Amino acid sequence: MKALVYTSPKSLVYRDEPDPVLPDGQSLVRVDAVGICGSDMHAYLGHDERRPPPLILGHEAAGVVVKGPLEGKRVTVNPLAACGTCRACRSGRSNLCPDRQILSMAPRQGAFAELIASPADNLVEIPEHVSFEKASLAEPLACGWHGVRLGKTALDQVLSEARCLVIGGGAIGLGAALSLKAQGARDITICEANQQRLPALRRAGGFNVETPDAVQLEAPGGYDLVIDGVGYAATRASASRAVRPGGVIVHIGLGDGEGGLDIRRMTLQEITFIGAYTYTPEDFRETAKAIFDGRLGALDWPDIRPLEDGGAAFADILAGQVSAPKIILNP
Repeated sequence: MKALVYTSPKSLVYRDEPDPVLPDGQSLVRVDAVGICGSDMHAYLGHDERRPPPLILGHEAAGVVVKGPLEGKRVTVNPLAACGTCRACRSGRSNLCPDRQILSMAPRQGAFAELIASPADNLVEIPEHVSFEKASLAEPLACGWHGVRLGKTALDQVLSEARCLVIGGGAIGLGAALSLKAQGARDITICEANQQRLPALRRAGGFNVETPDAVQLEAPGGYDLVIDGVGYAATRASASRAVRPGGVIVHIGLGDGEGGLDIRRMTLQEITFIGAYTYTPEDFRETAKAIFDGRLGALDWPDIRPLEDGGAAFADILAGQVSAPKIILNP
């Protein structure tokens, strides 16, 4: 099969690779669409020890089952596999399984390839009216869906009455904003620094879209629920400033691990901080269903390119030359 292989920092090679070995209970899926995630960029830059080269990256996939129980069916792929027996798995929170594995994280090869192996239970059928490109967005959008669900549970008011701020207008942030809207929020602001992204964000869901400077000019404590879809010290500092006393911060982004939170303010004003990692199987299924029935909008904002041009796509993202919140590759 053809695959885009991460060979060393800032190096991706499009080449022939062996077809996946198919363990018992797994299905073989022909990949028709796969998104580039921020975690793929971290690996590409050599910043993720969980993804050592050589490795096929990519975990946001949709395609057709060519071998397995759903043979011939169009599916989107939940890339997160877990043991199924630990306390987390038994409680429905397999995203917290200590033995969890994800496509594109060693030892599992990823989806920047023509074929992948996936547990059959991780496949969700796609209706005929939904494109592979839209279906491949189930994975990144499920991160936002999960975070919104956790934040909504922690709020001391109904979501429809909450003033919500999403920091970051990439696919994770935009997915969180779309999930907020789908789950009942009405007052949603996206804060995004990349000026090229602002028109696409405004079209995606009728959101109020502001720059970080504009949000910084607002009085502190103006938002009931703040979702950080970036995860750097600067965005955590913004979240700490923006949330009201008794409000909620949901932290989804994985930019870096240190700094930014105003712990004294969070303590004195009883601000709830929630770390939100990926999604549960139910979150993934609910997100896919919301895509299929149109509750997450037209989803026409990705930039779609051939897999063989994936190296150039990564370089464009690194150079800040991409206006779309997401690039999807077609193997």
